[in-house]
Amino acid sequence: MASTAPRARRVIWLHPAAKPVLFAASLLPFAWLFHGALTDQLGANPAEYLIRSLGDWTLRFLCLTLAITPLRVTMGQPALVRFRRMLGLFTYFYAFLHLLGYAWFDMGFDVAEITKDIAKRPFILVGFSGFLLLTPLAATSFNRVIRALGAARWQALHRLVYVIAGLAILHFFWMRAGKNDFAEVAVYAAILGLLLGWRLWRRLRGAAVAASAPGARPASGR
Repeated sequence: MASTAPRARRVIWLHPAAKPVLFAASLLPFAWLFHGALTDQLGANPAEYLIRSLGDWTLRFLCLTLAITPLRVTMGQPALVRFRRMLGLFTYFYAFLHLLGYAWFDMGFDVAEITKDIAKRPFILVGFSGFLLLTPLAATSFNRVIRALGAARWQALHRLVYVIAGLAILHFFWMRAGKNDFAEVAVYAAILGLLLGWRLWRRLRGAAVAASAPGARPASGR
């Protein structure tokens, strides 16, 4: 008689070089943009192209970071968690370069003008707010800080990533509103909506399990 027991998922064994390879691949957009700037291959308005490209890569790395937990859980591959912290830090790296490009090329590092611009233009304010919220997440992505904060406080702090995702989409939406171009905005909004919706569904399912079985603990995870 055939067994009815569920088959265990095969756990992927990751080569030791996987993380260094991903690190190098994550630097490729920066290298490509840097080379393009040096060789004047970024079009008629290289400053605008550079700033917007860095913003696009920030969104892409945010999506990749948020995709790690759903992939890890649904595929039963715990080894994927090794990449989450690094991808999160690359999200901050590209967000910082995006902000640096704006402050440098658009505003000439004029702090007074930057302050006025942030207060005057909502999409700049929203983007800057997202960067400020992302900063403590990057600063607390190290083992020593995690131990100092404790798991519960660290997880509570890092739930700010949901707010950051919403601010990033709103920043992108307002930036594209002037040209009435929302196709890419819709794609990123759909991806982030699915990733955050999966987390909400998992949390609600965990709460339902906890209600029906008091000994069970609700699922959590970034």
